[in-house]
Amino acid sequence: MARYCVNILEKAVLVLANILVVVAEWNTKDYMKKDHSLVKPYQDDHWQFAGSTIVTNNHVRLTAEIRSSQGCIWNTAPLELRDWELHLHFKVHGTARDLFGDGFAIWYAKERLQLGPVFGSKDFFQGLGIFVDTYANQNGHHHHGHPYISSMVNNGSLHYDHDLDGTHTSLSGCEANVRGASHETYIAIRYERERLTVSTDLEGKNAWKLCFAVDGVRLPTGYYLGVSAATGDLSDNHDIISLKLYDIGVERKDEAGVDYSKILPSADQMAEPRERVEDPKGWSGLKIFLYIILAVVIVGAIVGFLLYMKSQETSRKRFY
Repeated sequence: MARYCVNILEKAVLVLANILVVVAEWNTKDYMKKDHSLVKPYQDDHWQFAGSTIVTNNHVRLTAEIRSSQGCIWNTAPLELRDWELHLHFKVHGTARDLFGDGFAIWYAKERLQLGPVFGSKDFFQGLGIFVDTYANQNGHHHHGHPYISSMVNNGSLHYDHDLDGTHTSLSGCEANVRGASHETYIAIRYERERLTVSTDLEGKNAWKLCFAVDGVRLPTGYYLGVSAATGDLSDNHDIISLKLYDIGVERKDEAGVDYSKILPSADQMAEPRERVEDPKGWSGLKIFLYIILAVVIVGAIVGFLLYMKSQETSRKRFY
């Protein structure tokens, strides 16, 4: 009996040792790249910011709860890894309960530190954009709620249509309650073997939940990481607490003659850009109807006023 117990114990130790070897092996491959990570106390020279961005001891605030603001922060070192994973610790919050916006974007792009209309960064960009949209525009042709996380790969020729919430150029997305949480909130972006995976930890469970995964995404090396945010008529605080980039250590057999810094960003399932067409059964039809009613009311008021003035003039003539 004693010998049986010893054998069981030896097997348990062996299994535990194998597990520790695997864990140790994983940790050596999946490590944080300091030059591409942003952590407290935010004194790293590898990051620059622009616009409304302010740096405090606890967070980097891209926009405060002020209307018509744009802010961004970008890494100064180009990312040369072909396979990587990015963890963003963030907080979106404000005093408004119902109306707030507009949101923020996470970038892996060729152009850096350029303010613009796409959640605080430039349109017609080259690279990858992950958009966290907290406000649904009225002209958006979609069937999902907000806040919404979506993705776009652009070779510099595509326009992000903000009025349509980027519907026609989106790869994939998911609804995500990113705003106003009392616990910590995170987004993970993983790029591995031309597969883009976005996951979230928004419920305080310390576990990743899949948002979407897309195959056939080709991104060059040598682009830059960045985060930007914007407010419009509505506003919110958009705070970055940390940004950590990991080398996931994927073993690859290099293809001879391929320069991965020269390839153009592309995705197999990216929809062809479509012209913007207003929905005649939606807001456009309603607007036309309201304009007609308003025109009738105005014309009626003018005619009524003229008839009134005419009757007053007739009364005065009779009096004299």
